[in-house]
Amino acid sequence: MPATVIVGAQWGDEGKGKIVDLLAEHSDFVCRYNGGPNAGHTIVAGGETYKVRHIPSGILRGKECVIGAGCVVDPEVLVEELDELAARGVPVDRLHLSANAHVIMPWHVAIDQGGERRLGKLKIGTTKRGIGPTYADKAFRLGIRVQDLLDPKILRQKLEVALAEKNVWLERVYGAAPVELEELAARYERLAQRLRPFITDTSLLVDHALREGKSVLLEGAHATLLDLDHGTYPFVTSSSTLAGGAAPGIGIGPTRIDEVIGVAKAYVTRVGEGPFPTEIEGPDQERLRELGGEFGTVTGRERRCGWLDLVALRYAVRLNGITSLALTKLDVLSAFAELPVCVRYRLRDGSETDEFPAYQSDFHHCEPIYETLPGWAETLDEVAEVSELPDAAARYIEFVEGELGVEISLIGTGRERERVLAHHGPAALAG
Repeated sequence: MPATVIVGAQWGDEGKGKIVDLLAEHSDFVCRYNGGPNAGHTIVAGGETYKVRHIPSGILRGKECVIGAGCVVDPEVLVEELDELAARGVPVDRLHLSANAHVIMPWHVAIDQGGERRLGKLKIGTTKRGIGPTYADKAFRLGIRVQDLLDPKILRQKLEVALAEKNVWLERVYGAAPVELEELAARYERLAQRLRPFITDTSLLVDHALREGKSVLLEGAHATLLDLDHGTYPFVTSSSTLAGGAAPGIGIGPTRIDEVIGVAKAYVTRVGEGPFPTEIEGPDQERLRELGGEFGTVTGRERRCGWLDLVALRYAVRLNGITSLALTKLDVLSAFAELPVCVRYRLRDGSETDEFPAYQSDFHHCEPIYETLPGWAETLDEVAEVSELPDAAARYIEFVEGELGVEISLIGTGRERERVLAHHGPAALAG
């Protein structure tokens, strides 16, 4: 049975965790293929709110969950998350951690924080959790992998080599305190003992699952416009966020992927620095932020809010090969009498385009061209079927589908996991 990828189609925070949680009910495996604990998912189930960072949200459904080789892992954060879930009665024994995933070390966090301080007004707006420096060391072939935690001798050798360089950087470049070897080695050996039962060859595990006909969901952290290669560089994350990154991030062939479900809000948000053409000016931004609860799951940072951008969303459809869309938080727009939707950009030379600009300078200076759709000014709380949507809400959905040429298969109408309308049912989407 082929695998299904769930990918963010905007700048992140689209509600991927909720969609994954919904589809996980009808799946056997849920696998995270990139990113680290700077990307969180918030799930509301049974009146309880769960915030997960490393662990795929399928853990709440009792599914087999995988943290793939394309991820970077902070052992302390992961152990804390395991303990929090276990304390709330959520079984965590079905978690599987790739031996090839890279480890976020204390110097990565310190360098990330120091680097942002040094950039000043040119800062990228990272979460300062060491993600970028960890991926940088991975590319430099200086990284420490999860499997290194299993051998105290190898771990100590790698720590000694790393600290000989990293402490110089911390002290002389960033003005930070050096990391002490003995305390660090002892701490990570303790963490290794906690994580040992979860570490395995996750590539082989997922391959066997697919060969046995099991249903596999592959979830990405972050989103399309934060992709290292195709996002709004340099205001991006440090890994491949696209659906195509799911195959190497988990360790399966690309031919095993059959469906790609993109997740987008009915509007758009962005965290951190960088250009944002449809960002709302004035009180409507704060109103949208409060109604949508637009604060980071992990950081608590305020999200910048804007009207739906179909130029950027069309770009996401193209880059990911999206086969259907999940449009979340439609209910938040109920408070607005008119709904601007960006259909084209106006570039500096006065020309207009409905395609995402290839050059950074064009994107930084483009202006959105809107079509304004009527709002519906009524709550969606009692809507149980797609056919029950207010006429204006249904037209909003149809307009987006027509502009993108992609079916909207799931529609989010509230925070709870049950508040999702489906054209064909979640079981069909999950394969």
